[in-house]
Amino acid sequence: MNHLLFLPNLGTGEIIIIAFAILLIFGGKKIPELMKGIGKGVKNFKDGVKGLEDDINLRDTDNTIDKK
Repeated sequence: MNHLLFLPNLGTGEIIIIAFAILLIFGGKKIPELMKGIGKGVKNFKDGVKGLEDDINLRDTDNTIDKK
């Protein structure tokens, strides 16, 4: 299972070509903004998941206290 999703045999040459294509499409000034947006999105997602986990753990502790 050494496949990267839909890119099974992705080598260094292919990565360079993909990076160059992205640079041509978005330009050098837009890429940092895109990465910043992606970073914020990932952070918000992680915060949301952690919040859900905290809620679930809080409900579990409330239920065990109520049963005693």
